[in-house]
Amino acid sequence: MDRLETLKSELLSAIDGAADMAALEAARVGALGKKGRLTELMKGLGELAGEARKAQGQALNQLRAAIEGALAAKKAALESAALDAKLAAERIDVTLPPRPLAQGRIHPLSQCMEEVAAIFGEMGFTVVEGPDIESDWHNFTALNIPPDHPARQMHDTFYLAQQGEAHLHQGALVGESPERAVRLLRTHTSPVQVRTMLSQKPPIRILVPGRTFRKDSDMTHTPMFHQFEGLVIDEATHMGHLKGCLIDFCRAYFEVDDVPVRFRPSHFPFTEPSAEVDIGCSRKGGELKIGAGDDWLEILGCGMVHPNVLEMCGVDSTKYQGFAFGMGAERISMLKYGIPDLRTFFDADIRWLRHYGFVPLDVPSLVGGLGQ
Repeated sequence: MDRLETLKSELLSAIDGAADMAALEAARVGALGKKGRLTELMKGLGELAGEARKAQGQALNQLRAAIEGALAAKKAALESAALDAKLAAERIDVTLPPRPLAQGRIHPLSQCMEEVAAIFGEMGFTVVEGPDIESDWHNFTALNIPPDHPARQMHDTFYLAQQGEAHLHQGALVGESPERAVRLLRTHTSPVQVRTMLSQKPPIRILVPGRTFRKDSDMTHTPMFHQFEGLVIDEATHMGHLKGCLIDFCRAYFEVDDVPVRFRPSHFPFTEPSAEVDIGCSRKGGELKIGAGDDWLEILGCGMVHPNVLEMCGVDSTKYQGFAFGMGAERISMLKYGIPDLRTFFDADIRWLRHYGFVPLDVPSLVGGLGQ
């Protein structure tokens, strides 16, 4: 029995001294493995007779139970210690600011939208939105765009699959003309202007941001892009108000107090008179710089709302008049932030976003400053 007590002490000491799971496994094999010390003693029970074998068997079983209990306890202790060490190594102090490379960034398009909304918001404009899927009537007809206009052709516009003449007649049965029943992805955000004039009476002063869709794709065009459009309708608005509004916008957005602004006569079906707006720039040394210079850069189109559009939307053109303007969000973002290729806006490249993106909490405002 003294021999068993000595063996027990040695085996328990080996188990208790195991520093890791590998050492614990070695202690287990040394005691209970096929050639373990306790296993060898169990094999020798057959050589004993009678009461001696019974007494030795009970003693060995008790020893085995003690060894297995010690192994289980030591395994649990080692696993707990390993978990504690892992948690300590991976601990994150949430009270510390994130590392610069791990910090999220606001996409330049989102930043641009916030900046434009902040500028026109200070002028009293209300931001409104509308559906991406529009009717042919809201997108073209109500805006005085004739049936044979190139913009209405299949090669420019994404028309949705129609369900034949039955679909068109069904639209007419519920009070919708066959023309309105034709569905498409809007080519501009102007249909929201139409919906606003149909749903509320003047005075109206709205800014309409949103996605638009056209069949075009190259370095400066994508099939899906973003626009901002503005609409003002009241009894006294004139071309001078339009010019003042857009000049103030250009100077605030590009943060250049003396940026030259030029209005050139143009033509749009939904405005009369119409104009293209250019801003002054310099291209010396192959670098584009917004401000006083010897060159001009087109940024948007505008004009006084055509009387036909007002009448189509239920507004008395003999009493009310107004102006409208539109610009591409990607275009003015590229000009302000120095982004050379429009397609990179949609590449989802985290390296690009880290370079051109903005700090999330840096909210643009005319008081606090716009993002640069």
